[in-house]
Formats: sequence, C-alpha cells, structure tokens
Amino acid sequence: MGQIKVIKCPIEGLYIIEPTIHRDGRGYFVETYNCKDMREAGLDMVFVQDNQSMSTKGVLRGMHFQKKYPQGKLVRVIKGRVFDVAVDLRTKSKTYGKWYGIELSEENKKQFYISEGFAHGYLVLSDVAEFCYKVTDFWHPGDEGGLAWNDPQIGIEWPELQGEYCNSASAEGFCLTDGTPIVMSEKDQKWLRLSETFSFKQ
Repeated sequence: MGQIKVIKCPIEGLYIIEPTIHRDGRGYFVETYNCKDMREAGLDMVFVQDNQSMSTKGVLRGMHFQKKYPQGKLVRVIKGRVFDVAVDLRTKSKTYGKWYGIELSEENKKQFYISEGFAHGYLVLSDVAEFCYKVTDFWHPGDEGGLAWNDPQIGIEWPELQGEYCNSASAEGFCLTDGTPIVMSEKDQKWLRLSETFSFKQ
C-alpha cells in the first residue's frame, strides 16, 4: 500500500501530495517522497537538486518562473506555515493566467507539485517558516522571470492580507491582519503584470 496520496488539482499540472503520517507516543514517522507511488500516479519526473530556505512572517516571495529552463518543483514546509501559489503560464492551456493556492504547514505535511510552465510564490503566515523543495532542473543564472504578486488580472486571493490591489507590485501599505507588514525583495517588487510580461492573449 502506498505511503503517499496524489491528488490532482483543478488546474492540470498541479498536484497535492498527502503523506501517511504514523504517530505514536514517541512522535511520528512520515515518508516524504516515494518515486514508485509518484510513478503510479503518472508523475515520473527526475529531481536534480534539493533546496531549503527560511523566511519570517509577512515575507512574500514570488511570483517566479524560469524563461528557458523551466523547473518542476515539489514543495513542502517543515516548520511554520505558508500560503503557496502557482499561476499557469502555458499559453496553450485552457487555464492560462489562472492560479491555485494551498496552505502548506508542518502540521498538515502536505506537499505541492508544480509542473514546468508555472509561476510560483508563497506568503509566510507563521513567525518563521522553513521551506523545502525539489527541482527538476538546475538553476541557470539570468533565467529567472517574475510576475507582480498583486496583478488584478490574475487576482490571487492571499489569505490574512489587508490592503488594496494597486497599479504597481509594491508591497508598501499591505500587511497581514495582525499588522505584520508584507516584506518583499526589491527585485520581486518590480515584476510587471501578466499582460505586460507576455503578449499572448486568449
């Protein structure tokens, strides 16, 4: 019997992976990756690198994508919780420009697989979050692109967020419901809207 459950999301190419958690008085055990179970679910990707990052509450990273060397990503949170988002950038897809989000946390231990062709980002909702992810291709300098995190055309519904959508990607004036300001890198604040980044129109 498989130790992980693979669930297809409403947008093709996105999957939620739910592991079986074995708990007892000592703690728990969980199988975080099983290539056999993934292959049985039709996911036969090969991962070439594991990454880990730490962010504090209110940090918003994204929305990132790769231009010439797209990466599939299997993401999870080992400490804290985040709201993780993917945006479909596949121009021939029926869901081009649509988004899907899921809360990932150390408690639910869910994982999110994002196929090649999506922009990705996340918002930290806990005091601290440690984020781990596997990728299907190596990082290539100068290959990263991005989208404005608050593009109204996409309309991502970030949870626990106060503020209004504005014409720029600046996080100034936005905060979580407890007053924690949204923090972004200078680079992430300069990404343009979907319509300004891609000329494709449905």
